[in-house]
Amino acid sequence: MKRLIWMVLSCWMALGEVSAQTADLISEPDGRCRQWVDSVMARLTPAEKVGQLLVATFPACADKATKRAVKETVKRLQVGGLLFSEGSPEEQAMLTNEAQRQAKVPLMVTFDGEWGLSMRLTDVPDFPKNAALGCITDNSLIEAYGREVAREFRELGVQVNFAPVADVSTNPSNPVIHVRSFGENAAQVADKVEAYVRGLQQGGVMAVGKHFPGHGDTDVDSHKGLPVVRHSRQRLDSVELLPFRRLVEAGCGGMMVGHLQVPALEADSMLPASLSGRVIDGLLKQEMGFRGLVFSDALDMRGVSFAERLYVKALKAGNDLLLVQADARGAMKELQEALADGELTEAEVEAKCRRVLAAKYRLGLRWQHPKLVVSGMSFRIRTQEAQELADRLHRESVTVLGNRFGVLPLTLPPAGSPASQDKEAPAAFALLSLGDAGVDSVFVAELKRLSAVPVDCYYLSRQASDAERAELMRKLSAYQRVVVSVSGRESDMLAYAEFLLGLELPAPVVYAFFAPYRCAQLLDRALWKAGAVVLGHSGAAVVQKHVAAVMLAKADAHGRLAMSIGRYYPVGAGTDIVAGQAPGRLVPEDYGMRSYELEGIDRLALAGRKAGAYPGCRILVLKDGITVYDAGFGTHTYTDTLAVKSDDLFDLGALTNTSATLLAVMKLYDSGRLKLDDKVSKYVPVLRSGSKRNITVRELLLHESGLTSHIRVYLDAIDPNSVHGPYSQSWVDQWHKTKISEHSYFCTDFSYKKGLVSSRKTSTHTLQMADGLWMNRSFKQTILQRIAHTDPEGRRYVYSDLGFLLLQQVVEAVTGMPLDRYVDREFYQPMGLKHTLFRPLERFRKSDIMPTVCNDYFRRQDLCGYVYDEMAAAMGGVAGNAGLFSTAADLARIYQMLLNGGVLDGRRYLSAETCRLFTTTTSTFSRRGLGFDRPDTAIVKRSPCAPSAPASVYGHTGFTGTCVWVDPDNKLVYVFLSNKLCPNVWNTKLGDMNLRRDIQEHIYRSLFDNGVNQR
Repeated sequence: MKRLIWMVLSCWMALGEVSAQTADLISEPDGRCRQWVDSVMARLTPAEKVGQLLVATFPACADKATKRAVKETVKRLQVGGLLFSEGSPEEQAMLTNEAQRQAKVPLMVTFDGEWGLSMRLTDVPDFPKNAALGCITDNSLIEAYGREVAREFRELGVQVNFAPVADVSTNPSNPVIHVRSFGENAAQVADKVEAYVRGLQQGGVMAVGKHFPGHGDTDVDSHKGLPVVRHSRQRLDSVELLPFRRLVEAGCGGMMVGHLQVPALEADSMLPASLSGRVIDGLLKQEMGFRGLVFSDALDMRGVSFAERLYVKALKAGNDLLLVQADARGAMKELQEALADGELTEAEVEAKCRRVLAAKYRLGLRWQHPKLVVSGMSFRIRTQEAQELADRLHRESVTVLGNRFGVLPLTLPPAGSPASQDKEAPAAFALLSLGDAGVDSVFVAELKRLSAVPVDCYYLSRQASDAERAELMRKLSAYQRVVVSVSGRESDMLAYAEFLLGLELPAPVVYAFFAPYRCAQLLDRALWKAGAVVLGHSGAAVVQKHVAAVMLAKADAHGRLAMSIGRYYPVGAGTDIVAGQAPGRLVPEDYGMRSYELEGIDRLALAGRKAGAYPGCRILVLKDGITVYDAGFGTHTYTDTLAVKSDDLFDLGALTNTSATLLAVMKLYDSGRLKLDDKVSKYVPVLRSGSKRNITVRELLLHESGLTSHIRVYLDAIDPNSVHGPYSQSWVDQWHKTKISEHSYFCTDFSYKKGLVSSRKTSTHTLQMADGLWMNRSFKQTILQRIAHTDPEGRRYVYSDLGFLLLQQVVEAVTGMPLDRYVDREFYQPMGLKHTLFRPLERFRKSDIMPTVCNDYFRRQDLCGYVYDEMAAAMGGVAGNAGLFSTAADLARIYQMLLNGGVLDGRRYLSAETCRLFTTTTSTFSRRGLGFDRPDTAIVKRSPCAPSAPASVYGHTGFTGTCVWVDPDNKLVYVFLSNKLCPNVWNTKLGDMNLRRDIQEHIYRSLFDNGVNQR
């Protein structure tokens, strides 16, 4: 008993000394180290010096044959190290004791433990694989993991771990790396491997980074052939080599060179990196400054075993230790022959042997260690603390993708939604299990235990017939929430892929994934349609329990993807789930819409921002009067960081036509105070003489009055004698510098006509156009006179700003009050629209308003809060064709009122008959309605609406980058607001990209029952 206690204490003392000394494994040997190395070198024969450069491999299986092989190999060859493979901790400890007893110099015991001892041994803590660890956001946990692995290794008498894998996994088809990598982002991989190395080496175990110079982007398994990495040196430096450089800087004690052909580093196509002096000695040691030990990868792998004189080439290329697997005798023979014939010099062998011995000294191998205590080895390794850390790493790696519209935590549809009113839908969740039956039993049980509603379980085998699959689909279609539990192998995913891709249910589908990354990648198209995907990475019981808790917000999840899954879940994707969080207010599926198609709007909006179509935009969709989509993108300008907010006001441009002027006309028509066939001249005196006296209200609404599309009102305000040359021309010069279109440059070096514009408000200058610019109130009459005297273009369809400016005059003549005050009294105030108004700077700050344009050619300043349209500006910011500012939410309420037949929140604003007349009438000459624009069903490419929009749709677009469309068939309201003119009025990218139409098409594709959404 005393001897046992002494042995245990000696082990702990040795471990403490080693741990204190081995954090630094690469510095130059100190005096004591050199003295010890010299003494050992003096006792070694030339053959034994060669033996110190070899690492032999044995199974951790203490049968008679293995014991005999280990004993003979160590005793006869005096190899420098051993590598144990599959077996048990106790048996490995027994073999280690025997091997160390036979060794003249203590053996360096190595282990290939990329995810700890469980990679090779049984009955040890089960840590997550690297791909899962890559999802953990707290790198201090990775460092703690490294320390725990070191503790277990030292307990087992292991000094070297062939980890971490520093390969950047950029090729999803890589057959050998993939889940062994920490991810596909080089910087993030570097952070993870550095943290792991720090923890491992602080714990007294040498880390060996692999597979230099980078095995991540290959499609051949180096165990079976020679992979080729075809990237340029520039790419290698920025991706593949980055983590290895970080390991060198962090003091990683070892590097393992992979069997890779890298033409950018070694031109000889028959020379793998593991045999290349240019790669090992030139790049790794000299250029990158690595000073630790270089280990070859296993030299029996087909990626290198074809080479002649393999072991000699490996040493001469710069490897310090050779993994000779079971061929230690053959390696020894070849190297001794090379020494004898001078191919390998004694100096080369001695230098490498000294490096190996110095490393052994630092690892505490300068004396024979006490025998490992075999009894209870697994118990000492598998401590409660170790298991708690493993469980925490598993939980922290859980990653939630998507969670579209807050479908997690799982709950049944809210009261009042169409889905909640389905009398036949079960008041339960459906749970579909895929993979081997019973594998997810822990998850199923935990979900049932935690859920407040029943869970109905289904199972689909890989061999299920088409009829069985169709019947299952029918049953699942009745549920309002469906969970799919996925486990199994890659071959299983292929068996289920078609079924899952076709899983078009009128309910959100949430995936629980208990399989590795690659399985998820094989189902990427199906997962894209999911409401949420919870990646557990493995089927461990702790993972299954945690995933169930995460789905119901009973536990946290903070993981972020380390490797992308298809196009839609990139590196870094992930959303937090916090215990106790409330479910989303609305899930589109409860209103007959697909979440994944609505989320596609995000990608379009972000693409528009990236392409320069606008600095910012706001998009809102109502279905059945409920907001099913509301999101802002970008910033107020390209140069600031003020993000688009829900209450930001936009210059609506021509949406003023239908959001103000048309509302007023409808109200007056509704009350009998205005008729569609009334002559406009009845209310606008300037039209009573001349060709425009017979224009009717109806003709103005249909844009069939013969009025020209617009007038250059600014020309009436500018002194022509102050302009050098023409006001506009097609090339830039010192006077014409302001670009307003692709080939138009305006002169902004001009003077306004005398007395027309003032820098401050006066008794006559009452119409504010911009900061410090006030127009004479008489200019209103000038504009009307210009309209009256323009040449008519005949009774045909010509979209005209002038028509709605005249309708403003009609409204004001009938009501006896300005247009802005009338619509505010009759509509905006009673509807609670606090952000819909003309002249917004009277109530809001500029920081609440999206900037409209920079360096406006007429006002010669940046515009924010002032209408862009120069004619509306010259009328003081209130005009029938432009001037209104609003938010997406306010606008949506206006058009929902029209969709409701004139009613909003129980109050009637217009009669149903009036709404029906104005929203359904269509011209016989064009697509236009009474004030509203409509789809062009004859020439779809010319239509302002999406191809799937029905003919019943009505709404309008605005030059400032806006649109509103109402669909009475599908009970939809779609609002798009942007400031596309900022900073450049000549920006046409929004129209060129068809973004507004494409977004509307996504809305239609999201509908379950419109037949346009199948891919």
